Amino acid sequence: MLRRYALLAFLLICIAGVVLWTRHSPAPTPIRIGVLHSLSDTMSASERPLADSVQMAVAELNADGGLLGRPVEVRVADSRSDAEQAAREAERLITAERVSALFACWTSACRAAVRPIVERHHHLLFYPVQYEGMEQSPNILYTGLAPNQQIVPGTHWMLEHFGKRVFLVGSDYRFPRTANLIIRDLVEARGGEVVGEHYLPLGSRDFADVIAELADERPAVVLNTLNGDSNAAFFAALIAAGLSAQPVMSFSVAEPEMRAWGGERLTRHYAVWSYFQSVDTPQNRRFVANWRARFGADRPTSDPVEAAYIGVKLWAQAVRDAGSDDPVRVNAALLHQSVGGPSSIAAVDSATRHLWKRMRVGHVLPDGQFEQVFASDYPLRPAPWPAYRSREAWQQMLEGAAP
Repeated sequence: MLRRYALLAFLLICIAGVVLWTRHSPAPTPIRIGVLHSLSDTMSASERPLADSVQMAVAELNADGGLLGRPVEVRVADSRSDAEQAAREAERLITAERVSALFACWTSACRAAVRPIVERHHHLLFYPVQYEGMEQSPNILYTGLAPNQQIVPGTHWMLEHFGKRVFLVGSDYRFPRTANLIIRDLVEARGGEVVGEHYLPLGSRDFADVIAELADERPAVVLNTLNGDSNAAFFAALIAAGLSAQPVMSFSVAEPEMRAWGGERLTRHYAVWSYFQSVDTPQNRRFVANWRARFGADRPTSDPVEAAYIGVKLWAQAVRDAGSDDPVRVNAALLHQSVGGPSSIAAVDSATRHLWKRMRVGHVLPDGQFEQVFASDYPLRPAPWPAYRSREAWQQMLEGAAP
């Protein structure tokens, strides 16, 4: 009997010890990630939803127990629509905040400023926006569309449906100028003509000269590579000039920008992306319902929102596979990842560090949503340098077109 009581007492002491150790043991150290987007100034309407998308994905991870037994913590920084500020914040997040990955940037100017920092630190950047291509970094995963998944097929579609007299308008930095170099090449190869080409500084609202030339030339289609809230002024100027029925394809305007800037007032306004909120899949219906529950029914999703969300999911899978949040080990594991996204499976192409993606063309509706009018039959393999020319030939064209 005494032995039984002694054993019971010993068990009670052990249980009490475990309880006390659990109560007083330190909480697991969080895994930190950095979110670096423009929360103010000209790019904020486009970029704030991307920061929200990353945080929603992280909240889902933490609700499932986090990663490697640790919670994931988000450190958010405002790049203020300025590439130099983005570079400073990237350096701070990596060195001072000790984040394990960066989810960052919209403009190519921002990406170009942050790229040497992540490369120097052997770190990791997830870039969620369609872009002009012509680059590949060992420290960036490009979750947006490559040019052969957006610019090239979108241009072909518009030429086939509206005609070959093309007018180009864009913001004055790397993406629009390089995108329009690709577009001009395609137009001229198909016997078309670029009848006008204008570039304006980010944030510009003076479109008088652009509209005057547009009204004079009456092109078959306008291909729009403006970024940020300059689009609001451009759309308003088109409507004021009686050009609301002018066919326009915008390459950097999705559902949130339509809602913010009134692009739905253009009755023949198109966009080319891989994802639209209206994509009818069970996965997307759940994604949109969760987004609305978190941010409100008046907040639309978009292709960059989906790409930012998928980036977190791919990173999380790579962390699990690597058994570590160390950027070097995670980077190696990333090249073998795929994940079921809201619109389709997103698979990393290890040769290019981009994702296989479908291409979709949407016509804007009066509520600012897009009605899909065309989609590729299957995901397109990414080609940062469009494959109908060699990488060397593209580089020569870029050097010859440098302002």
